[in-house]
Amino acid sequence: MSASTPGLRDMQLAIEAAPFHRWLGLEVISAGEEAIRLEMPWRDEIVSNPHTQSAHGGILAALIDLTGFYALLAAGSVPVATADLRVDYHKPATPGRLTITGRIVRLGSTLSVAEASITNADGDLLSSGRGAYQMPRHSQ
Repeated sequence: MSASTPGLRDMQLAIEAAPFHRWLGLEVISAGEEAIRLEMPWRDEIVSNPHTQSAHGGILAALIDLTGFYALLAAGSVPVATADLRVDYHKPATPGRLTITGRIVRLGSTLSVAEASITNADGDLLSSGRGAYQMPRHSQ
């Protein structure tokens, strides 16, 4: 780990600084230059279909987005904002702990790309996606 790469505790503090991420109850399980893995406990408030007890797709999209963002941060980069996001829904997310894994696809000077996937406790793929993140402009 380089001096500019945040440690596990630093990553947890960065996530907890955002009220929405804190409300989700996100926990950093591992973080490094190769990947980041987060876990989220189930919350009844994320259910959008009471009949099937499945999570709202917007929550899953948010998890894909923020995990891509934090994958870049864990590698020592500081993205500014999400420029584009694509999410695929493979299977409904139903009650149980969710694991979200993010990896950098491309680290660029103005735009970086990261991908993320969400699995349930059984390891079933629930959602996956890719985000493009605006990087800070450097003065010349």
